[in-house]
Amino acid sequence: MRIEVIGGGPAGLYFAILMKKARPSARITVHERNRADDTFGFGVVFSDQTLETFEKYDRESYRAITENFAYWDDIAIHYKDASFRVGGNGFCGCSRRTLLLLLQERARELGVEMHFQADVPGIEQFPDADLIVAADGINSAVREAHRDHFRPSVDMRPNKFTWMGSTKPLDAFTFYFKETEHGIFIAHTYQYEPGRSTWVLETDPETFEKAGIGAMSEQESADFLEGVFAEELDGHKLLINRSMWRNFPMIRNARTTMGNVVLLGDAKSTAHFSIGSGTKLAMEDAIALYESVMRKPSIADALADFEETRREEVEKTQHAADVSLVWFEHVKRYWHMDPVTFAFGVMTRSKAITYDNLELRAPDFVAAATRAFAEKVKASGLDVDTQDPTVPAFQPLRLREMQVSNRFVVSPMCMYSAVDGMPQDFHLVHYGSRAMGGAGLVFTEMTCVSPTARITPGCAGLWTDEQQAAWTRIVDFVHGQSDAKICLQLGHAGRKGASKLMWEGMDRPLPEAEAWPILSASALPYYPESQTPKAMDRADMDAVKADFVAAVERAIACGFDMIELHCAHGYLLASFLSPVTNQRDDEYGGSIENRLRYPLEVFDAMRAAWPKDKPMSVRVSATDWIEGGITGDDSVVIARAFAQAGADLIDVSTGQTSPASSPVYGRMFQTSFADQIRNEADIATMAVGAITSADQANTILAAGRADLIALGRPHLADPAFTLRAAGDYGVGDIFAPKQYQPGKFQLLRNAERAREELKELKLKAKPKTHNPAYREAAE
Repeated sequence: MRIEVIGGGPAGLYFAILMKKARPSARITVHERNRADDTFGFGVVFSDQTLETFEKYDRESYRAITENFAYWDDIAIHYKDASFRVGGNGFCGCSRRTLLLLLQERARELGVEMHFQADVPGIEQFPDADLIVAADGINSAVREAHRDHFRPSVDMRPNKFTWMGSTKPLDAFTFYFKETEHGIFIAHTYQYEPGRSTWVLETDPETFEKAGIGAMSEQESADFLEGVFAEELDGHKLLINRSMWRNFPMIRNARTTMGNVVLLGDAKSTAHFSIGSGTKLAMEDAIALYESVMRKPSIADALADFEETRREEVEKTQHAADVSLVWFEHVKRYWHMDPVTFAFGVMTRSKAITYDNLELRAPDFVAAATRAFAEKVKASGLDVDTQDPTVPAFQPLRLREMQVSNRFVVSPMCMYSAVDGMPQDFHLVHYGSRAMGGAGLVFTEMTCVSPTARITPGCAGLWTDEQQAAWTRIVDFVHGQSDAKICLQLGHAGRKGASKLMWEGMDRPLPEAEAWPILSASALPYYPESQTPKAMDRADMDAVKADFVAAVERAIACGFDMIELHCAHGYLLASFLSPVTNQRDDEYGGSIENRLRYPLEVFDAMRAAWPKDKPMSVRVSATDWIEGGITGDDSVVIARAFAQAGADLIDVSTGQTSPASSPVYGRMFQTSFADQIRNEADIATMAVGAITSADQANTILAAGRADLIALGRPHLADPAFTLRAAGDYGVGDIFAPKQYQPGKFQLLRNAERAREELKELKLKAKPKTHNPAYREAAE
C-alpha cells in the first residue's frame, strides 16, 4: 500500500504513525511545505480523556507526549474584581513545536518517509498512490482546487484574535476578562512548559477598531496588550510568533472524500480555540481514518465508512465550539451579571459541562452559584432560604401577582384531540395529570379563537359557552388538585390553517371539501399545493382582533392564571412579523416596526381586557432559520416592543415559518435565543426545545439564560417528571395531592439513595490522570 500525506501537522503525522505501526510494509510519505521545526502559535491543549485515547492507540507517542506536557486540574476565571477556581477538569498543555517534533521522531522510528520544504502542487503528483491524505491545513490547497466536489463552507466569525505567548507561569487554564476604555478584551491562557504560557487574546470588532489595533505592527499590538493585562502579566512580557490578528474560520465540508483522496484535520473541519479542541479534533480524525482503513477491505470502502461514521462526532464537537465561540462574541451581553453567575456561564457555555457534573467537580462553586440565584429570587420579594437554598429549578418565580412554585413548565403542545373545538376528557386527564405531577406552570395547547382560526379539525377552541365550560372544568381541576398555575395559549393558524391532523400529514392541506377559508398577512400558500390564504384587509383585522378579545373575556370567566399570545411558528400573527411571509406594501409591511403593528394591536386589545394583576406572555419564533428571515437581533426588537406593551414573559421558540427553513438542532438548541432576549431586551424568558432533564434546567437557570424551562416530550413520557426531579434533588416540600403523598415520600427516600449511589459511581468513573508525577506516586 502506498499512502501520500500532504501536510505534516498533527493530523497527518498521527495517521502516518498509526498506519505504519499496523502495516509496516506500507510505503507512507509525509510532505510538509515548511521546515521540520516551523510552527506558529505556542501551546496546544488536551484533556485527560483525549490522552486516554492516545494511550490506547500508540503508547510510545503517548508516553513521549505526556513526559513533555504541563498539567493542571483547575480552570480559573477572573472577572471584574472576582476570581474563581474550578477543579476536577484534568487538562494538559504542550508546546506545539514540541508536539510536532515528538510525532516526527515517532514516525521516523517506524519508517515513515518525511519530506520538508516540499510544496505539493496538487494530487496529480501522486498517480500511483492508493490513498492521498490532504491534511494541509485551514487554507488547504487540495480542498480549494476541488471546491466543487468538497463544497466547503467557511464562516468567518466576527471577533478578532491573536495567538501570543508569555513567560508568565500559570497553574490553571485561566480566563481573564478585562474592561478598558475601548471595550472588553479576553485572554485565554495556559502554561504549556516551564516558563512558557499561551495567551490567545480576543476582542469584538468594535473594540478592535476603537483601540486602533488594525494599524499596529505585530510588536506594537503585543506592547498594547501588555498594558491591558499589565496586572495579570505581573511584569512578564508577551511573546510573538507570527501573532497576526485575524478572524476565526469555522470550516465545514459537504463532502470530505473524493475518489482515493480524504481531507483531514483543519482542511476538513475546525473547532474554535475556546474549547481547546482543534488539535484534538485533528488527531481524532487520524484515529477515525485509521480505524476505517483497518476495518474495510478496500480504500473506497474505508473512505465511505470514514465519511459516514466520523461526521456525527465532528459535528457534535463543532456544535459545542460554535456555542462557546458565540458566548465569547457576546460577552458584553453578560457584563451586568454578578460574578458567580458570570463564572457559571463561562463554565457551562458549550453545554458540555452542566450543573450536576460541575457539582461533582466543584461543589463549593456550584453552591455559591445556587446561593446567588436564591438571593436574586429573594430580592424579587419572595421569601426563600438563601443560606441552604434549593436548586434553581425549584425556586419560585413571580410574574405580576402570579407566583409559580418551581420553574418547570409543561410546554404548549397541540394534541389534535378536540371535537369541533371542544376539549374532551382526554384534555382533562392530560393537563390534570401533569399538574398533579408537580409542574409549576401548565400551558394549554394553542387554543383557537374561532372555527376558522384552527390549524386542524382536532384543534381546541374558546369561542362558545360549551367550550368555556369544558375549559373551566379543567382549570378548576388543576387548581383544586395541584399547586400548578395554568396558562391559556391563544392563537390563530393563519396560512397553516385547514390542515390535516399531525399524524395524517403535518401542515398538509385538508381536501377542499373539508377545508375552510384561511387568512394571512400576504397571499402566500404554505406549500405549493396548500390553499392560498386571503391577505387580510382592515375588516379582517378588526374581526380577528375582536375574536381574540372575546376569547380573553372567556379566559377570565374560566379562571386561567395567565394567557399567552401565539406569535410564532408561521401562524397568523407570526406571518406579519416575518419578512418571509409578510410582503405587504401598506403600513403593516416593510420595516420591522410596521410588521409589528398588527400583532401589537391584538396584544394591546388583549392586555386591556385581561386583569392588570395577571401576567401575559408572547410566544415568538426568534429566528426563521432562513436567510432574509427573522434573526436573533430582530427578536430582541420584537421582545422589547411587546415588553413595552405590557408583556411579562417571552416564550422563545424558533422556526416553522416556512418549509424552506433549515434549523440547526441539538441539545437545548433554542436556549441561546432565550438567552439573547433575556439579557438584551431585559424581559423574563422561557426556554424550550430539546431540553430533556432537570440537570439541563438547573444549568440554564443558574447561568442566567432563561427564567422558566418548558419541557414537552419529557412530560409526554412522564406526567410526574417534576415530582421525580424533586426526588432527585431532595426537594421535599413539592406539592402532592394527599392521595399521592405516600408515593411521594417513598420516591424521596429512594431518590436520595439512588442519587448518592450515582454520584459515587460517577466519581469512581472519573478519567484517570495522565500527569506522570501523579501516576508515578500512585504506582
